[in-house]
Order: sequence, then C-alpha cells, then structure tokens
Amino acid sequence: MGQDLFKDDTHFKSLISLASDITHEDLEKLCLRGPEKRLRKAHYLQPLLAAVSLGYYNRVKQAGLFPSLVLGHSLGEITSLAASGVVSDEDAVAIAAKRGELMDIAASQCDGGMLAVLFVELDTVRSLLAEIGRSDRIVLANDNAPNQIVVSGDTVLLARFSAMVSERGLGKCKSIMVSGPWHSPFMAFAHEQFRTWVETISFRAPRFPLMLNATAQCETDPQAIRTLITNQLISPVYWRACMNAVRAKHTDAFLEIGPQRVLSGLIRVNGFPKDTVIYNVNNLVGCQRAADALSPPL
Repeated sequence: MGQDLFKDDTHFKSLISLASDITHEDLEKLCLRGPEKRLRKAHYLQPLLAAVSLGYYNRVKQAGLFPSLVLGHSLGEITSLAASGVVSDEDAVAIAAKRGELMDIAASQCDGGMLAVLFVELDTVRSLLAEIGRSDRIVLANDNAPNQIVVSGDTVLLARFSAMVSERGLGKCKSIMVSGPWHSPFMAFAHEQFRTWVETISFRAPRFPLMLNATAQCETDPQAIRTLITNQLISPVYWRACMNAVRAKHTDAFLEIGPQRVLSGLIRVNGFPKDTVIYNVNNLVGCQRAADALSPPL
C-alpha cells in the first residue's frame, strides 16, 4: 500500500511523518513490513489510508484533473473532506488518526465485529434484525449495493444472524476483517469524544461538490458537514443511495483513489452501464493512466 509514494513523494512523506508523530508509531515501517495484526488497528490504519489516498490525489491534481463531485465510503469520507477543500490534507490525516484512536478504545470495551450479507434484500436484513430484537447490539452498518449489505455488532448476535441466513437459505454471510463493530451503538464513546475534539478543526465550504454517506446529498455548510461526519461513527453508510444519486447526474467516469478496487466493484453492481469508465488510482501507474485519458488538451 503506497509503496511507490514512499520512494520520493515529499508531500506524501510529510503526511506519513505527521501521522507517525500523532500515533507515536513508525507508520512507514508498519505499512511496508507489518505485522498485519498491528496494522489493522484503526488508530494506525486510518491515518495511513488517508495519507495514501491523499498522496495519490495530490498526483492527480498535479496532472490537472479536478473532480465534478467528491465522495468517500466510511473512512473515505474523511479523505473526501480534503479532496473537496473542506479541510487541509494535514487536518484530514489528524482527523483519521483521532477517529481511529477513539474507535479502537470503544472496540476494546466490547466483543464485536462486522458481517457482510450477500444476496439478501435490505428489507429481509431489516426483518431479521427486528426478529433478533437487539438494536442496541446488532444493527445495519452499510447498505452498499443490491447484493451487499453489512451488519455490525456483538459477535454472538452476528453468529446468530449468520445462522438465520444460512438455515433459511436466504443468502451468504462473510466475516469482515476489521477490529471492531463500526457504525454501531458500540461506538457511542467514540462518537461523544470525537464530537468535542473535531470542533478544534477548521472546516470550510467545499470547493467541489461533496456528497455525504448519511444523506446521499451534497452539503455545503461546514457545520452540517462536521455534524454528519461525526454522526457517521454510529450511523449506517448509505452507499447504494449515494450511487443512485451519482448515476442520476449522468456520471460517465470515476476515479477510485486509494488501495484496492472495492468501490469499483460497487459501482458496477449499483447499476452503472458498461460504458462508465473507472480508473483505479492505487499506484502511480494508475495516476498516469487517468491523467493520459482525462487531462484537458493544452
């Protein structure tokens, strides 16, 4: 992750240095050498992901590419704040580090996780959750696509939910490799602490349209943006609604900026046609491909 940026990208390395200072961890070493179990801790992983994504986004900007719309999934919403000009790159990394730190603390006080629910309708997922009847311990976390929903909560209740899906032949469940029950009531401590802390960060009106997970709408008011990204800690990510809203804008090209290609897959399963072009900017080669294809003529 970000291996080519570590070589000679001064802006990226300054973000990694900042994140390392904040977390008291050598994040370059952790990112490139592991161990993976430690890397998965949100306190380390979230500022790393933010720095890597913003490192590649900086290269995209240097190539003369600017967005008509910015959005990010869960943590990606923090990097989207910087990409749209709401906060600086440095503040986005600091926000990601504090967010991850508080999430880890909250997760250490429970035994929880997340479960991907495949090929099951949203109404059916909600019905199963209602049948369990413990909205304080297991909840809808992500509505990602028609065939992909995520629930979050107590490990025992996640196992019960998975068994219900399997026994009734409804679909398939798969555990997600995360270190806690994100977007659930178990994050109440993180939510309260983050709400106070984030008031110290200066938020500006976005320079580019910014769509948020909670509403699937673009928001321009800095305080409203601050509130929405804070509440996201205990609220679902409505990614399918975001994709529907973007599709209504007749979007014909996406840049997925950051490690892996998860969102590219979600674009396809959310109904975008085959002629919608997706550029995966997860290395410098991807940056150059997007620049070659989309840069305005001189």
